[in-house]
Amino acid sequence: MATLAELVRQHTELSKEDASHLQQLVGEWGMLADLCFADLVLYLRDTEGKWLVGAQVRPATGQTIHRSDLVDTPASEEESALLESTFTSQRISEAELDKVGIDDSVHVLAIPVRGETGPVAVMTREWSSKTSRQPGELERTYLSIFQRFAEMIAGGAFPFAGRAADLSAAPRVGDGAIVLDENARVRYASPNAVSALHRVGISANAVGQTLSELGFFDSPVRQAFERLEPVIEEFDQTADVTLLVRCIPIVADEVATGGMVLLRDVTEVRRRDRMLLSKDATIREIHHRVKNNLQTISSLLRLQARRLSSPEAKAAVQESVRRIRTIALVHETLSREPGDDVAFIEIVRPLLRLAEESLQSPDRPVRFVVGGDGGRLPATIATPLSVVLTELLQNAVDHGFPEGSDGGVVVVQLDGDDEEMHITVVNDGHPLDPGFDLDAATGLGLSIVRTLVTTELNGTIEIRPGRAEDFVAVEIEGRPRGGGTVVELRLPR
Repeated sequence: MATLAELVRQHTELSKEDASHLQQLVGEWGMLADLCFADLVLYLRDTEGKWLVGAQVRPATGQTIHRSDLVDTPASEEESALLESTFTSQRISEAELDKVGIDDSVHVLAIPVRGETGPVAVMTREWSSKTSRQPGELERTYLSIFQRFAEMIAGGAFPFAGRAADLSAAPRVGDGAIVLDENARVRYASPNAVSALHRVGISANAVGQTLSELGFFDSPVRQAFERLEPVIEEFDQTADVTLLVRCIPIVADEVATGGMVLLRDVTEVRRRDRMLLSKDATIREIHHRVKNNLQTISSLLRLQARRLSSPEAKAAVQESVRRIRTIALVHETLSREPGDDVAFIEIVRPLLRLAEESLQSPDRPVRFVVGGDGGRLPATIATPLSVVLTELLQNAVDHGFPEGSDGGVVVVQLDGDDEEMHITVVNDGHPLDPGFDLDAATGLGLSIVRTLVTTELNGTIEIRPGRAEDFVAVEIEGRPRGGGTVVELRLPR
């Protein structure tokens, strides 16, 4: 189904400002439909003078008469005559029409929608006497408020100019409505609004009093009446009750002649939010403590290594320390990140710094570079992947740049899409042995890499000699064809 913006662009020559005005009206008109207990339909006049439906909304407080969607359908001849008359005269008009698929005649109230320089569309309120609610005090009050908003629409004063607020969580009419007069005194409070007031300890009759006299937080009302624009605010009315309040002023001749306050009790929602925040803080604290514990273990192993005399034992302990520090880096990053996902680049950068500190030396200068981003990964993937990357960096330095070599560059390139992550580790050091077979490799480092990639990460790994295009792709130029080594990882997201 086409959107309002698409229909405006395809069928009309309305300016950007007038199109934005209609978008704001559609953003607000759920409240209007609830106030008038009827369907609202927005009609657009195309470049040939014909009318078609641009948008429609059904009420949450009443029964709809339109079972199917009307958007992008043309108006009938009867409807077009009423719409044209309303558009031309710029006056609110009413008629009783026969509509296809509806047995009873339909009452139609046509309201011209005024933009910056004149009428830009027509909004209709459509209802049937068979499905309409029985008039009581609530119905009469809501309909009178709707009528005042209709006059504001015809005069170009509604929706309000300026940046549109986010109304996705704003209170609706059914949550509770309080009608105010020009002096901001309560003229009517719906049953749901009265219940909300009772929950915050206000049991007095609200009619005839201001909200401040009732002991209710009235900052949104004062701001709305002073600024002549809607104000939405959330506050703790009591220690146990949190309310979300929206005040919409009713304006005539740039003066607030009344207003409507919509309020919703969001106590339970905010309680759950606080629980989630507390849970998130607890998880981050756990990551922080795990990181501290791993660093302690790393320090103890380094102390133990100093007491060893065997070079092989010392090397084994140093490799264990490096792997533990790698996992600690992941937990340190997770302790700073909200949620269970982590930006992988924030792990790769410190991993490269760690590699520079522990692997390179003055007689073997190796530069480490990272390219790309890698996106966000869950901790269950980031931890084993970090260990894999650490082993690949160690392997690149040990075999590509042995002691006494001229050194070189190791590049980690992070690419991929929503389906697959692609990691390439390229070094421009000594070429790979032509007889190398990853499956036959018995070294501990490559065994760890192969196991983690194929089991925990469900990915694939390929280690092959470097080609000239590999070095150009990662901006290592001037290297001979066939030199260096390339490791390619492909991992499902």
